[in-house]
Amino acid sequence: MNRLGTTAALLAALLLGATGCASEGGAAAERRADDASITAGVKAAVAADARLQANEIDVDTDQGIVQLSGFVSSAEDVAAAAAAARTVRGVLSVRNDLRLK
Repeated sequence: MNRLGTTAALLAALLLGATGCASEGGAAAERRADDASITAGVKAAVAADARLQANEIDVDTDQGIVQLSGFVSSAEDVAAAAAAARTVRGVLSVRNDLRLK
C-alpha cells in the first residue's frame, strides 16, 4: 500500500474509533475516567515503595486491568510492583510484564 493509501486507512480507522466512542455515551467516558484514576493510583503506590524506581515502570489500565511494563532490578521488585498495584481500589487484575535489567 502506498503512503497515501496508508494515511487514508489510518484516518478512516481513527474516525471510526471516534464515532464508536461517541455512540457508547457516558459509560465509556466513565470507564476511561476510572481507568485514569486507577493508573494514577498505581503510579502513586509504586512511587511510595522505596525499593522501586517508579520512573522505570510504566502503568496502563484498561477496564480495570493494570499492565505493568518496564525494568526493575530484581525478582523481588517485580513482585513488589505487582503487590503495590493490587492495593489500589478498582484494580481487577494485574498483568506484570516487568523485566529484569
